[in-house]
Amino acid sequence: MELLRKLFLPITAPIKFIQNHFKATVLVLIVLSLLNQGDPKDLQQPNLMEIKLFGPILGSEAFLESIEKAKQSHIQGVLLNVNSPGGAVAPSVEMMYAIRDLAKQKPVIAYASSTIASGSYYASIGATQIIANPGSIVGSIGVLFETRNFEKLLEKVGVEFEVIKRGEYKEAGTFYRDLSKDEREQLQRLADKTYDMFVEDVAFARDLNISDAPKFAEGKLFTSEEAQAIGLIDSLGTIDSAKTTLITLTGVSQPRWYKKDKLERLMDSLSKEVRTALESALTNQGSLLAY
Repeated sequence: MELLRKLFLPITAPIKFIQNHFKATVLVLIVLSLLNQGDPKDLQQPNLMEIKLFGPILGSEAFLESIEKAKQSHIQGVLLNVNSPGGAVAPSVEMMYAIRDLAKQKPVIAYASSTIASGSYYASIGATQIIANPGSIVGSIGVLFETRNFEKLLEKVGVEFEVIKRGEYKEAGTFYRDLSKDEREQLQRLADKTYDMFVEDVAFARDLNISDAPKFAEGKLFTSEEAQAIGLIDSLGTIDSAKTTLITLTGVSQPRWYKKDKLERLMDSLSKEVRTALESALTNQGSLLAY
């Protein structure tokens, strides 16, 4: 028995070590993976960066982190690749201001690869130029306040709610009853104010007349060709032509695009799983959406 144990020791010892030091082993493997990056060309500093704005806008934290990276002096231009139907108002506004500030420092080209609508369009108006794929959808400039009313269903199941509150409008938008007249008016006022801000920002950024808002800001979706005709975008093109435009504006002679390292790609993969789990938040009661 002792002989067999010694015979298999070269195999069992590493397995036992990994079992006892699993976290440390994973950390070492990650470090070794990062050190083994391969191509020496990857060690050259990038001068261009692509930032993706894909899917519903639930928050702005990760996006703003990418913007901070793009502010580095060796990054001379940014391609904002957009394919999003929009989402929450506040993060969309936050993104717009961040992109606008970045565009004051270096060229930023927003490229609509498929959909650039509502909140994602709001975010993109801060860019130097907006270029759209000929098959993309543009627009949906408007504001939506969603609630759900399950009052009749709850009555059938025999569920009742007792509410103790302080504040006349504190209960507005709850799922167990309909809105009162005053609540509806108050929420409409909120939507109107947000809509006015949206329209004013779009008109200013795109040099449009606010009096023409019914033409571009009634929640309509446009083809990219229609959007160009009314001034919502600058031109039509592919992602290659968007990159070419960016390279021309920056004047870089040897374009080198920023590439995420293996650890960043791993963290992105994990965040996508979390994002998928959180997308249901868009259906929450009282969600104010630029959507």
